[in-house]
Amino acid sequence: MTQIRRVAVIDIGKTNAKVALVDLDTLSEIALRKMPNRPLAHGPYPHHDVEALWVFILDSLRELGREHRIDAISVTTHGATAVLLDADGGLAIPVLDYEHDGPDAVRRDYDAVRPPFDETGSPPLPLGLNLGAQLYWQARTFPEAFSRVASILMYPQYWAWRLCGVTAGEVTSLGCHTDLWSPARTDYSTLVDHLGWRGLFPPIRPAQDRLGPIHPAVAERTGLDPETPVFCGIHDSNASLLPHLLSRAAPFSVVSTGTWVVCMAVGTQSVPLDPARDTLINVNAFGDPVPSARFMGGREFELLAQGASSGFTDADVRAVVSQRIALLPAVQQGSGPFPAHEPRWTGRAPTLEERAVAISFYLALMTATCLDLVGAQGETIVEGAFAGNEPYVAMLAAATGRTVYAQAGRSTGTSIGAALLAAGSEIRKTDGHEVSPVVPDEALRDYADAWRAAIAAWRV
Repeated sequence: MTQIRRVAVIDIGKTNAKVALVDLDTLSEIALRKMPNRPLAHGPYPHHDVEALWVFILDSLRELGREHRIDAISVTTHGATAVLLDADGGLAIPVLDYEHDGPDAVRRDYDAVRPPFDETGSPPLPLGLNLGAQLYWQARTFPEAFSRVASILMYPQYWAWRLCGVTAGEVTSLGCHTDLWSPARTDYSTLVDHLGWRGLFPPIRPAQDRLGPIHPAVAERTGLDPETPVFCGIHDSNASLLPHLLSRAAPFSVVSTGTWVVCMAVGTQSVPLDPARDTLINVNAFGDPVPSARFMGGREFELLAQGASSGFTDADVRAVVSQRIALLPAVQQGSGPFPAHEPRWTGRAPTLEERAVAISFYLALMTATCLDLVGAQGETIVEGAFAGNEPYVAMLAAATGRTVYAQAGRSTGTSIGAALLAAGSEIRKTDGHEVSPVVPDEALRDYADAWRAAIAAWRV
């Protein structure tokens, strides 16, 4: 059997879809294909364009395979998404976009049957962010279509099934604020049995399981070796966490930054989690519970950065700090540690350059709040889009009082983690670098303290 060195990772994010070729020797992306992931608005509700994504995946595998050897395929996707298949393997009903508000229409009835937070580690969330709420709404609103459902696949395993024809369940996606999983019992929640859904889920397999070789039709379409193995797949935030679970000693925390900023604490002090502030229990690739907290930081950055300039100087940073130009939460409401707060600025009106700095500080302080909520200890590793934002990383270090590493050499940790599912062995410690702030730490800490005091006064 050929040693697996280069893994094609299918990475379906909420904003963008990618196919990245990862070299396991260097733990780096050596080639990349990317497309926007835009839900379709027509039909019964907004839904994911899985056929467009499938064409993109196949085309990308073909193009990458012409330029490089591909030894294996792995999959990672965003959470809060499942695919409902009929007996013939077609969609029984379109793949719901979790930002649709349809599930809110049956919220009262759903809340009467959803398990408590103590059982699932899953907080009550709006829209379709609880997958159980999605399924409940679909079953109630589209009973005829739902009656045709023969199997429910979590999103990473749906793409693995399309590639190799083997169905599987997997705990990192099942354990991601779905209401469907009990981390303590390592089994489906009481909701699944109460609603009679257990038989619709396929057998659970570890994320690193080799499901099988690619389907002959996929081999023909892509030109890949027909024996190319497909691995079970993993939820994206847990993909970011996996390299550190394999290589670091606890305690530490990983901050995965994309559309969502997800803060995951490993080996932490035990603190009570507050579901009203978007804390939750994730389940890692080995089935272990991971206290987590999150907010929609990437989406907030998109909204805020439209009126900001990235061409700031050290003088702009000093001005923001000394004059307490700050943004208070929350820009994206309904989730995160301040779900009901409306945003507001303090201090004088910023210039476009100062605005960019203040936005970075805001995102860092929201992240620090999330880390506090889950009792984080030890070093913090920042993965993904925010890792290259030096004001963000510097403020996060000042606000937490702990060492922060910005993961170097790649735009996201999800593809590396997903590729490691195929590695089959322990890896070395991943590389990172400390970012030196451009103003003294004490000044940044004072800014963080003032931000927290403003929120505390506002909440009274």
